[in-house]
Amino acid sequence: MDEPLIAIVGAGVMGTGISTLVVGHGLPVVLVDIDRGVLDRATTAIQHGLRHAQLTGALPPGTAPGRLRTTLHLQDAAEAAVVIEAVTEAPDRKAEVLAAVSALVGPATPLVSNTSGIPIDEMAAWVKDPGTLIGTHFMNPAYLIPMVEVIRGPRTTDRTVQQVLSTLTRIGRRPVVVRDAPGFVTSRLLHPMINDAARIVSEGTATAEDVDTLMQGCLGHPTGPLRTADLIGIDNLVDALEELHARTGDERCRPSELLLEKVRRGELGRKSGRGFYSYSEAQS
Repeated sequence: MDEPLIAIVGAGVMGTGISTLVVGHGLPVVLVDIDRGVLDRATTAIQHGLRHAQLTGALPPGTAPGRLRTTLHLQDAAEAAVVIEAVTEAPDRKAEVLAAVSALVGPATPLVSNTSGIPIDEMAAWVKDPGTLIGTHFMNPAYLIPMVEVIRGPRTTDRTVQQVLSTLTRIGRRPVVVRDAPGFVTSRLLHPMINDAARIVSEGTATAEDVDTLMQGCLGHPTGPLRTADLIGIDNLVDALEELHARTGDERCRPSELLLEKVRRGELGRKSGRGFYSYSEAQS
């Protein structure tokens, strides 16, 4: 019996990481983007990610990788059993992609938006069948972190939930289902904390290294909030904070001037080679 095809739309950091995870567990993937250069870089990153995951024991031993196909044509996602949208955290862009995918896929095909904070019920207005829409929040790198936040919208059907939970279990993830709200659980807690950490640095209270060291040693944070910001991508973090601020009015979610300045300077974290820390080409 053939394994189900998973379509992933968006070949940025998250789309690449999720593709690595799915392919590494033996499922076929069609990865869609509008830029051939982005797809080529994603293919290289997926190969590197597979080697890294195998070396760290993050993939099941003896499993042959699934077939990876890259394409510029969204139509190639039409036959997928599950579609994961992983484009940038911008409502207009997500609306465009989800509406287009919804018009292509078969009835009852789960549409999964990988989002860090946009409410699922808000996105449900963009698809043909709101019952098929569900949210996930994979952490980065998706192929190394075994837990996934799953967000059920008010109109998401039981069938959609079960299909997506089954797919996540098949690729070795531990799903935790939460109710719909801006930022859900992880972003609502993590993003304001990172923003506060950036403010502490800009006020001169401590260096980025000292903030992260204290959060690791005293509070058990595995990497520290500012290393986490570099891993997320500071531009992605700012986008997510702005969406959270707009929806909640929480001033802790208004992006700090230091984060905004780093985006203006192109210091976006690991992917650009510099954020709160500097990275060699091999690390970024």
